[in-house]
Amino acid sequence: MLGGLGLILGTIGLAAVLLRNVLERRRELALMRAVGFDSRHFTIMIVAENALLLFAGVMTGSICAVLAIIQVFLTRHNQVSSFSLGVMLLAVLVSGLTASIVATWATLRSPLLTALKAE
Repeated sequence: MLGGLGLILGTIGLAAVLLRNVLERRRELALMRAVGFDSRHFTIMIVAENALLLFAGVMTGSICAVLAIIQVFLTRHNQVSSFSLGVMLLAVLVSGLTASIVATWATLRSPLLTALKAE
């Protein structure tokens, strides 16, 4: 139960960090749009960056978690559900990528002209 709560809080925190990251890059995105990039390029670029960070974080966390519980996993293999762990990791990846896409969409919907003038 505590792990699930931590996972929910971590996912909400991830969405907040991704949104803040994209909002802080508004000036950079406005300058790139003025040079000739379109929204599709922004979306691909930002989602790819966030996906790389997300996969690296999930893999690092998974390796650390496996190292922490390897002894229990080896002794009680029948009581640990690998399927539910895989579903949970997949849910984290999907929610992280969804948060990245939503953050990118929210930033690109805002007027970038004022950010370009500030640059």
